[in-house]
Parts: sequence; C-alpha cells; structure tokens
Amino acid sequence: MKSLTRSMCWDLVTIKKDKINGIGAAFFRKPLSNDCYNERRHRSPPMCEENDDPNAAWYIPLKTCMHKIPTNESDRGSNWPQDWPRRLQDPPDWLSNSQAGIYGKPVKEDFLTDTEHWKNVVTKSYLSGFGINWALVRNVMDMQAVYGGFAAALRDQKVWVMNVVNTDAPDTLPIIYERGLFGMYHDWCESFSTYPRTYDLLHADRLFSRVRDRCPILTVVVEVDRIVRPGGKIIVRDDPSTVSEVETLLKSLHWEVQLTFSKGQEGMLSAEKSDWRPETFVY
Repeated sequence: MKSLTRSMCWDLVTIKKDKINGIGAAFFRKPLSNDCYNERRHRSPPMCEENDDPNAAWYIPLKTCMHKIPTNESDRGSNWPQDWPRRLQDPPDWLSNSQAGIYGKPVKEDFLTDTEHWKNVVTKSYLSGFGINWALVRNVMDMQAVYGGFAAALRDQKVWVMNVVNTDAPDTLPIIYERGLFGMYHDWCESFSTYPRTYDLLHADRLFSRVRDRCPILTVVVEVDRIVRPGGKIIVRDDPSTVSEVETLLKSLHWEVQLTFSKGQEGMLSAEKSDWRPETFVY
C-alpha cells in the first residue's frame, strides 16, 4: 500500500492503532499540485490522456490512470471549498456568471434564487403545513435535486438528504458536492440502488413530467412504493395533470393522499404510504 500510494504522489500523514481493537489505520493526503506527478521517475500508474474527461462518472469503465490537479482558478477543484456552513449557502467560486443556470439566469444568480426559493418553501410550507412529524423523519431523498437547495433548507433539521441528479438533466452534482451535501446520479427509468423500505420522505419536484417521455410514470411510482417505508411520505410538485395521474396511481397502491393543491400550472400533492400489501401475487 505504501509503495502504491507513494507512486501516486500521496503523502503518508500518520499511522495510528486503535487502542480498543488494535486495528491500524493509515492516513494519506492527496497532492495539492502537479509537481510530484511531473517529477516521477516511474510513471506508474500513468497520467490520463488530455482528452480524458475527469468529470465523466455515469456508466464509465474504471481506468488505471490519474488526472492532473486543476491549475486554472476557474476550474472545479483548483481551490478548497469555503468553510462550513458558508459553503452551503454561497455559490462555488468556480461558477461563472457567463454561464446560464438551469432556470435561465446567470448561474450564480440562479443558485442564490434557488436557495432562497427552497428556504421559503420549506420554512413556510413543509415544516408546518403538510402534517409531517419531522421528529420521525431521518432518511430523505430529493428525487430531482438541481442545486441542492431543498437539502440546504433542511440544514437545521435532524435529517440527511440524498440528492439525486437525473442522468438526462444538466450535471449539477459537482455543485451539490461543493456545498458539502450528499448526492448521486440516477436514471429514474431504472431501479434505484437501495434496499426496500429505506426512506422516510421523498421529494419530487417536476420529476414525473420529466420522465414520462422515456418510461411510464407507473414504473416510477411503483419504485417509490418499494423504497419508502410504511408510514413514510412523498411530496410531489408538478403540473396539475401529472400530479393528478400520480395521485390516482398512489391511491391504487393504497397510499393515503393527505393534501392536494392546484393553481395555474402548479400542482402539489402529499401522500403517506400505508402498510397494505396485496394478498395474491401474479408470477
């Protein structure tokens, strides 16, 4: 292990032994610059080709090569993020307002608008007006996270949030990680990699209308039913016709729809999973 990490330019910081079970732990530190990479006598493992995208992460085969440390100040990863909790609220330094954000504004303005939007929604609606006992909620998922604003708004709650970035959506997962939040890519036309009855609360903002062109909404609703524990909830925000379709499907699975709302092009639903299971099965 020491030989391999040395060849990768990682520094061995310290080796400690657990006083209780006697297990040893070694702590290594990744280099801050490319100096060591450039000075290596034996270039094994090799550096990746210049055209190899270090940000590619979905269905990408593993390679035995290393990417260089970014040196441009505008590149993600060139500087350490801001201290917590400031990094949660401020847009990353490497975002440039010359880029357009998801909602059409310059990306930093987009980020701040999204953060403020979800702060207001969570504070004024979700924490008080949806009948959710937050003392019973721990495992939360934002099924279509954009910048992670929903998760950031829950900072003061005793929950953790899995932020899911859809594979057919703009890649905002680096921003979510930069904020110090959890996240992953996923295609909701596929099964989600988790055990059944895992989550206490799911949040789906404009998710179902997005996936319906690629797969039936029914398949996603059934997957929702699989991963939510009995007594768990889902909050759906979408166009009214899509919300109505989701409501019908949830009722067919014996979910209790506790709130529905529609105004203009905005529909909303809150539902709770029951402990009902079918008595007969079709194989």
